Amino acid sequence: MLLELRDVSKTYPTGEGPLQVLRGVSLALAAGESMALTGESGSGKSTLLHLAGGLDQPDSGAILFEGRDIAGLGDAALAEFRRASVGLVFQQFNLIPSLDVEANLAFQARLAGRHDAAWMRLLAERLRLTSLLERYPEQLSGGQQQRVAIGRALGVRPQLILADEPTGNLDEATGDAVLELMLALQAETGAALLMVTHSSRLAARLGRRLHLASGRLG
Repeated sequence: MLLELRDVSKTYPTGEGPLQVLRGVSLALAAGESMALTGESGSGKSTLLHLAGGLDQPDSGAILFEGRDIAGLGDAALAEFRRASVGLVFQQFNLIPSLDVEANLAFQARLAGRHDAAWMRLLAERLRLTSLLERYPEQLSGGQQQRVAIGRALGVRPQLILADEPTGNLDEATGDAVLELMLALQAETGAALLMVTHSSRLAARLGRRLHLASGRLG
């Protein structure tokens, strides 16, 4: 199993007292598998994704990646884990405005010391970005920016792709096309995909679906 969450809980302090967002959540995701995580706003979907990617720490429970509990890692080890093993795709594209498409695509792979020019050319071709490599984010449509964000996440050949509402800022037709490309590349690379979405229609496109409500999976 590539990723396992075992009895994970997370609480945040608020002005009205502690807010328990996750209550003993457990899930398992194998290499090459795709899973959709659905639920209402505020149900803890993004929190779960951030914990799985080492962006936050649980209050209790274990988060295992290839059998190693990443919840016990220090900051430097967590940063290395994210750079080398995880591809993150968010609803906000988070591209670097001062870099052109080619440099944005290569950004994470270069940080991880795993830049592969041939793989980057193939990604640009598959994502239909070859003719846009010298443009800057402000010169791109929303769908084009999201394709660059997906390419950046896949540039490092991650074992795990974490996507938080990746089509939320796109119209339905563009979102469908972007998701189709992401699923195709995920299948081709053998990565595991955990995707947060509020859309039952999009969730049905993935291999499995789990629903989060009141901090628990059902």
